[in-house]
Amino acid sequence: MTETILLALVVVTALAFDFTNGFHDTGNAMATSIATRALKPKTAVALSAVLNLVGAFLSLAVAATIAKGIVDAGVITLPVVLAGLVGGIVWNLLTWLFGIPSSSSHALVGGMVGAVLAAVGTSGVLWTGVVSKVLVPALLAPLVAIAVAGAGTWMVARLTRGVPQEVSNRGFRWGQIGSASLVSLAHGTNDAQKSMGIILLALIAGGAVPADAGVPFWVIISCAIAMAAGTYLGGWRVIRTLGKGLVEIDTRQGMAAETSSAAVILLSSHFGFSLSTTHVATGSVLGSGVGMPGAKVRWGVAGRMFVAWLVTLPAAGLVGALCHWLESAIGGAAGTIAVFALLVVVSAAIWVISRRKPVDHTNVNEAWDEEKGAGVEPVAATTGEAGPERVAPVPAAATASSVGPAIESVGSVSVAGASKGSVQS
Repeated sequence: MTETILLALVVVTALAFDFTNGFHDTGNAMATSIATRALKPKTAVALSAVLNLVGAFLSLAVAATIAKGIVDAGVITLPVVLAGLVGGIVWNLLTWLFGIPSSSSHALVGGMVGAVLAAVGTSGVLWTGVVSKVLVPALLAPLVAIAVAGAGTWMVARLTRGVPQEVSNRGFRWGQIGSASLVSLAHGTNDAQKSMGIILLALIAGGAVPADAGVPFWVIISCAIAMAAGTYLGGWRVIRTLGKGLVEIDTRQGMAAETSSAAVILLSSHFGFSLSTTHVATGSVLGSGVGMPGAKVRWGVAGRMFVAWLVTLPAAGLVGALCHWLESAIGGAAGTIAVFALLVVVSAAIWVISRRKPVDHTNVNEAWDEEKGAGVEPVAATTGEAGPERVAPVPAAATASSVGPAIESVGSVSVAGASKGSVQS
């Protein structure tokens, strides 16, 4: 009975990670389409949610990588899986709070590796798999995306030099809808698989399925729904950073960036690489700025993202390790339940802090201010009193403070190295 309860907690936590992955990574597909107004914000996230749902059924190669290619399934226990998931979720929520487009994939892998290291030491990690399936793609994917998007943008810019801007904008907006849809579909084929792999690990650890089992259909459909629901919520904070903070994007750049992202992500899914779709999307956006003559790339914002990328694996790993140590210190099922309860409390606290300076579909496209980040303050729509739900945009120059990766503190929470940069949902 106790084992069944623990397995249920792990499955729920894995679906919660899938949910956070959905809203954290919505911007990967839709940020540029929202920024260029090719799609209305709510329409964009709804379309992305549907295509993520469909994409989750198209491939299981990445699920196999997560389940059997990163850590030794023979040493995995349910408390270890839960601790690893908590590491991934906490890092996802923190980076969302500060509007940093970091990798949900690497947060999950980092959390799992940290928990396994705390449980059994280095022997429980399949280092060859970590290097070949995670670290190498992490280094190569953004570089490839920058190159592909840069070349594509340069080519499009040359081909459309004599075309009036209003004509090219109209045509490329339709192209953006198609390319953004392809990225959403590709995202579903890659990211939804990761929670499937973790749940399969838990089922093997709990003795519910044999060690050589494939992913059950109920796991596939539940992960697909969780990912789609998170996507529809809209990660407005991260969408804002990707769409407005890195490059001032036009429709030509947007289409080139999205097409590049889709190509790289689909290729990685085919080979089973646990690729960060965030790294690919960010690289594509940067490439669209590099390839467009006269475009301005905000390398300061990009630099802060790169720092976050570097610390994602160790930071999520540290949280995963600490959670496993806490489970061990308390002991038994009580320790696992305590860690789950701690996750609920931390998640609620982060959400409450985010409501102080909310970003949603009404202000996600406000002009970006380099000095003060996004510069959006919550004010009442009609009464003049501050309110957390309705946000009227205030010119960035008139605001007293800014929010996002740019902020150095939110309430009582500080993040080392975060500086002026972005606002989140």
